[in-house]
Amino acid sequence: MSALTAPSSPPPAELSAPALPTGRTAGAPVPASAARRPTDWRIRFGALSLIWGFSFLLIKVGTQGYAPFQVTLGRLLSGTAVLAVAMAVRRERLPRGARTWGHLAVAAFFLNALPFSLFAYAELSIPSTLAGICNATSPLWGMALSLVALSEDRPTRRRVAGLGLGFLGVLTVLGAWQGFNGLDISGTAMALLASLSYPIGWIYVRRTLAGSGSSTLALTGSQLFLGTLQLAVVTPLFTSAPDGFPLLPTLAVVALGALGTGLAVLIQYGLVEEVGPTTAQMVTYFIPVIATAAGVVVLGEGLSWNTPLGALVVLAGAALTQSRARGSGPGTRGRTPRNGGRPPGTGTQP
Repeated sequence: MSALTAPSSPPPAELSAPALPTGRTAGAPVPASAARRPTDWRIRFGALSLIWGFSFLLIKVGTQGYAPFQVTLGRLLSGTAVLAVAMAVRRERLPRGARTWGHLAVAAFFLNALPFSLFAYAELSIPSTLAGICNATSPLWGMALSLVALSEDRPTRRRVAGLGLGFLGVLTVLGAWQGFNGLDISGTAMALLASLSYPIGWIYVRRTLAGSGSSTLALTGSQLFLGTLQLAVVTPLFTSAPDGFPLLPTLAVVALGALGTGLAVLIQYGLVEEVGPTTAQMVTYFIPVIATAAGVVVLGEGLSWNTPLGALVVLAGAALTQSRARGSGPGTRGRTPRNGGRPPGTGTQP
């Protein structure tokens, strides 16, 4: 997903961008065009929520016809193609310098190749609804890591309470009181590791890519390209060529990449510029709700009472870790990174 500047705490895993999705630094106010189109951003916000919410369903359908690595490779290839077209239309230049490309390669691994693959493998054995809820734990992991790795992020009672509440919600989703009975441990662990991978990538980006001078779109497109190369190397080593190209799984993989990893980046980038990172990142709290509804209604996945209850607790904890006490600092609405824009996530993104 320019000179990159990250937020005080990493937002959700939307994200395939090379910068933390909320870039909270001083910037310009909301453009006048936003005031002239009061409903436009809400339409795009809703579209982004649907795209990312349905991504877990698309992953599940894709793995019905392809190996997980093949799903991830197809996803990255489609997403890269969309951003390549956008870069060509806007006449964006590729980042310069071997050092920048090296950092982008690491970011591509932690923000794209690794989490996308882990979610694909996880959904071989767990419902898409559970994968979507695990994805919502990313802000919790991010807050916990940032308190350790980023000296400027100081623990507060509000944030600690949010972490505790969020992980209590995770235990509720997983049914800890009944000994995790019926839970696929390996699949759930992979989904949680995928969610952990995002904030690791965000913190790395925050430390290494701030001030690179390239545009957000150029960095994001280059990162996805490097992630595609990584999967192009790995996939033939662990999978064999598919016997055919089944229609529904193929369409699911293409849509997952073109919409959930390509178009979604462009949509969120526009949202951040128009309404600010704080409002834009609220999309995270709609993703597990839509993912759960899609899994139950479209795929017929089962749903026990503790899953939606635990998901609500997770989201409440995540929201608490992202909130600020009154008077603790300036608001972030309408702010953009000093480089002119922050990379939106694709990942989130799931």
